[in-house]
Amino acid sequence: MQLLLLGPQGSGKSTQAKLLAEKHNLCFISIGDLVREKSLEDSEEGKRVREIMERGELVDDETVANLFREKLEKGGKSGFVTDSYPRRISQVETYDPGIEKVIDLEIPDEEVLRRLLSRGRVDDTKEAIEKRLEIYHNETKPLLDYYREQGKLVEVDGAGSIEQVFQKVEEKI
Repeated sequence: MQLLLLGPQGSGKSTQAKLLAEKHNLCFISIGDLVREKSLEDSEEGKRVREIMERGELVDDETVANLFREKLEKGGKSGFVTDSYPRRISQVETYDPGIEKVIDLEIPDEEVLRRLLSRGRVDDTKEAIEKRLEIYHNETKPLLDYYREQGKLVEVDGAGSIEQVFQKVEEKI
C-alpha cells in the first residue's frame, strides 16, 4: 500500500499518517523530518540544505525527491504512508513514487486558523498561517485534481477527534 495524506497545515495529516503506518505496518515518510536530518549532516549537501532552510526557502524538488527515494529504498518498499511527498505537480514530475491512494483531509481555513493559533507556536501568527494556506491552495490543490482525474483521490472530512477522523480514513482505504 502506498498512501499519501494531503490537507492544509493543521488538518491532522501527520497524526493520521503515523496512525495508518502503525496499524498497517507501513513505513512513515516525512519529508520535513528527512530535510531536517539532512541539514544536520556534515556534508556538502547537508550544508546546502541547511543554508536553504536558514533563508526560509523550500528545498528544491530534486533534493526532496532524492531524500524520499533513499528513504523508500531503506524501508518503504513493502508499503509506505507519507504526509508530505508529493505536494505539488512539479514533484510528481521529478519523481513519482507510485501513490495508490490519496486521502485529502478537508478542513475549512477558519478551522486551520483556530487550531494553529491555539497551539501557541511562535511561527503560528495569523499572517504566517494565512500565507501557508495561500501556498497550499495554489500549489497543492492542482495535485488533488491530478489524483482525482486518476481515480486515486478520496476526500475525508477532517473535523472531529483524532479517533473519529481515523475511523473515517480507515473506511476510505
